Parts: sequence; C-alpha cells; structure tokens
Amino acid sequence: MTRRPESAAIIGGGIGGLAAALALLRAGVDVNVYEQVPTLREVGAGIVLTPNATRVLRGFGLGEGIERWGAAPDIWRQRRWQDGRTLLLGRVSEMRGPSGERLFYCWHRADLSTMLRDALPPERVHLGHKLISLKDDGRTVTLDFANGAQARAGLVIGADGIHSTVREILLGPERAQFTGCVAYRGLVPSERLAHLDLPNEAQLWLGPSKHFVHYPVSAGRFVNFVCLIDRDGWTKESWTEPGDPADALAAYDGWHEQVRAIIGAVEGRDMFVWGLFDRAPLPRWSVGRVTLLGDACHPMLPFLAQGAAQAIEDAATLAAVLGEGGDVAETLKRYEALRLPRTAAIQGTARGNKLRNHLPDGPEQQARDAAMAAGEAQWSIGASDWVYHHDAAAAARTGALGLPAASLSGTPA
Repeated sequence: MTRRPESAAIIGGGIGGLAAALALLRAGVDVNVYEQVPTLREVGAGIVLTPNATRVLRGFGLGEGIERWGAAPDIWRQRRWQDGRTLLLGRVSEMRGPSGERLFYCWHRADLSTMLRDALPPERVHLGHKLISLKDDGRTVTLDFANGAQARAGLVIGADGIHSTVREILLGPERAQFTGCVAYRGLVPSERLAHLDLPNEAQLWLGPSKHFVHYPVSAGRFVNFVCLIDRDGWTKESWTEPGDPADALAAYDGWHEQVRAIIGAVEGRDMFVWGLFDRAPLPRWSVGRVTLLGDACHPMLPFLAQGAAQAIEDAATLAAVLGEGGDVAETLKRYEALRLPRTAAIQGTARGNKLRNHLPDGPEQQARDAAMAAGEAQWSIGASDWVYHHDAAAAARTGALGLPAASLSGTPA
C-alpha cells in the first residue's frame, strides 16, 4: 500500500482552495495553489460562516484572525416584510466552542480570503496560471497552463468554482438550470446607516416572491445585504455583474422602511447582481488522482449559508483521509463517499428554503408564520443542528456522514 501523496496541486485560489492548501500543508503535504487571475481579490460580498466551518478554521490555528476580521452577531432574526414583526429569533451568540469561543460569524469575502492567504507561505500561491489540460499517468498528474508553465503533482484538487475546468475535464460539460431567482448584493459603510441604530444582528426579511438579508461584516465596519428576487428569466451566470440600486429599490416598494433605507444607502459601484443557477448533485467527484472541492462539485444556493462552509468542510475531510495514508485513488473515493451525501442533502435543504422564504401572502404563509412564532422545530435554528454540529475532521475518522435524522432513518429530508 502506498503512502499519502507527497505533493498536491490545487486549481483555484478562492476560499475553498486556500482552505484546502492550509489543511494539506498542516498534514505534511507539499502543496501549491494555481489561480488563473493575476491578482487575488474578492468583490464586495458578505458570507456567513456557521459553527461547522468556524470550528475547522479555529482548528487551523486561525482564532486570532477570526476575532480580528469576523463580525459575530448576537441574534439571527427573521422578520415580516412590511411591518418588521419578528417571526423567529435565534440566539447565535450562544453557539460556543469548548472554551467559550464564538462560532457564528459574518464575513466580508475579501477578509476571509486574506486571512487564509496570509496563513500560507507566499511561494505556495501561483497567480496567472489558467489550467488548460491535465494528464494522469497513474503515478503523477501533469498540468499544463495557458502561460506555458507546466507542473506535476501526486494529487490534483479542482477548487476552481462553478465554472470548473477540472470538473469539465473529468466529467464533461454540465448544464445548470436557472432557479427563477436573482440576487442583488451590496455593501454599505456602517456609519452611513447610523441613523437606523441597527442592532448587532443578522436579519432575514420574508415577503411574497422575495426576501432580504443583512448583517455586519469586517468587524462591524460595513453592513452587507442581499436582495433575493423571483424573476422569470436570466442568461448569464456571473457573480460580478454591476447592479443598479434603483432597480433593487423598486423591487422592494412597500417594504419596511429599514429595508429600503439599507438598499438606498448603497452606491452603484458597491452593488452587483447575479442569477441563481442550480445543479443536481454529481454522481462522482474523483477520477484517479484528481478530485473536486467546493463549488466545483456542489454549488450551493445561498439559502442556508453553506457555500463557503461546505468547501471548508471538504478541505478538513480531505486532509484527514489523506493523513491516514493508502492508495491515492482509493483515498479520494473515501473522501467522496464521506462528503457527497452530506453536501447533496444540504443542497436540497437550501433549495427548499427558497420556496419557504418566498411564499405569497395567504393561508400557507400564515401557517408558516404561526409555526415560526410557536418555535416549531422545523423552523427553528435548532433544525439546522445536523449542519452546525458536524465535525468534519472527526467524521473522517468515524465515518459519520452528517445527515439529518430523517435521512438516516430512510425518510426523505
């Protein structure tokens, strides 16, 4: 039986790729990251990291950076669109680690990327390297890049996002389906919203055919918001299309003044719009010495705050199974077997949350609101315990899949 690979090449320098590099480097693997853009940067967008991801990052020794860069809200509040009435309240400040450390954080993507990149030796990250081909001879994988460079590694990880070149090389082209929903996202300096006296909370506003989310990022210096709006058609799948604040504001006509004030405070250059596209779970992630990670294999709709979190879980799991040694191809099959069922279940849950959030006013919406007010388990933040309590590194040792109880009993989740 062969030992773990001595070298690994990661294609993609986003959050998942950088987390994987850090995890593998800590496991003693010689890692290099190849990113196609000449300069690493993240556009102005926020993300939420739930305890299952924060726990991994703290395990990487990044506690100081988490405290410096993250924003830890006290409450996750869900509200009614026109009057602001609280429908459900979750005290996320009570989600703590064994030493009392906070585990629920809101981030600016650029801050998270910077923290991960700063934790890596700079010579490990190679910019301006766009992958054009790879060849696995059973012992090593040879990579060819558009700039004429070539590299070899014992393991290749495709962490190159929703338009993954590695995925297409391995599994062929894939067609995504438009979900009928678009997202406007914006970033506003907190002082510009001082008159609203916003509490230290993440808030989700539910309304007919749309919802609205806002939360602090960058240690509270900015407020990130996302407008998620049902729409009949969209063609381009991109995260960086400029958005017009006037269009977003018009879509929220009649909504609570706090929602409209936040949207109205953004400047055009700080707003982007993208269509949300969905993909069915892949049947497999790995071929030989090549595998996938993050959005390259399980892109998540943003209705459960698990896109970056699941990529970070992937990184921890992959490092753990590689640390056990053994044939590389067989080890990657184990990684896939541990991760694919869980990520597929989370993809399905996120998809269902969109329908729940966008109910038209009427009997079904009233029943939903009453259930939320009663604290029924399926609406409470405790319903996500199976997501939040998962320990990816420990699961790699025990074989735990981290699925909801209904799935484990054979009942569809």
